[in-house]
Formats: sequence, C-alpha cells, structure tokens
Amino acid sequence: MNDKITGLIKKFLNRETISYLIFGVLTTVINIIVFWFAERELLLFMPDKAATLTANIVAWVIAVAFAFITNKIFVFESKSMEFKVVMKELYGFVIARLLSLAFDEGFMFVAIMFMNSMIAKIISNVFVVIINYVLSKFFIFKDK
Repeated sequence: MNDKITGLIKKFLNRETISYLIFGVLTTVINIIVFWFAERELLLFMPDKAATLTANIVAWVIAVAFAFITNKIFVFESKSMEFKVVMKELYGFVIARLLSLAFDEGFMFVAIMFMNSMIAKIISNVFVVIINYVLSKFFIFKDK
C-alpha cells in the first residue's frame, strides 16, 4: 500500500507539477489583484456587471502574459527561442487561454448573480488553473 502511494506521489508531484502549481498560484494572485483594482476603477464609469466582466478581461491579459513566460521557461522548460517555435507556442497558449477565458467569463456571468464577485473569481480560478495545465502540458509545450 505504501509503495503505491509513494509511486503516485513520485508520478504526480514532480518538478514540473510543483513548478506549475507555484507559477499557477502566482498567476492567479496577479489575476485576482489586477481584477480587484480594475473592477474598482471601472465601477466609477460602468454598470456593475460590465465593470466586473471588463475587469476580468483586463486581468486575463496581464495574467496570460506572465503565465506564458513562466510556463515556457520554468515549468515546461521549452528552450527554443527560435521565432517560429515561440510564435507556435504563443499561438497555442493564447488559443488555450481564450478557451479558459470563455469558461471564466461564463462562470463569472452566472456566479455574480448569486455571490460576491471576488468569491466567484477565486472559485473560477481553481477550475481555470486545472484547464490551463491540461492544455499546456498536452497540447502547447508537449515537445520540449
């Protein structure tokens, strides 16, 4: 029994997974902080829901830029800086993140009807991190 547990831990808690979790948390923190500031400022000029959804997109753009750099260099260790390779990775990364943004915006749109926008943002980010990891590992940075 202990050997099975140890095997699972070694399989899933490797350098890549741990670094993804660390940078995923940092990306999430950046996303939430930018969201909080942007929503607070946009509420001065826009209706509540419009400000929330717009702030979500602003936070997404900044978080995606940070995440691409950290995922490429530190998490999945994609070493090539050849323009063609970087553009292919960036294209795939942005497309994958657009899919998770669609989930995030949809979740936020529905959730803010029932709960505080910051609580909705935190819950949404848990799912977004999982979606992004799967897409990055198996589709974007699969060839190191």
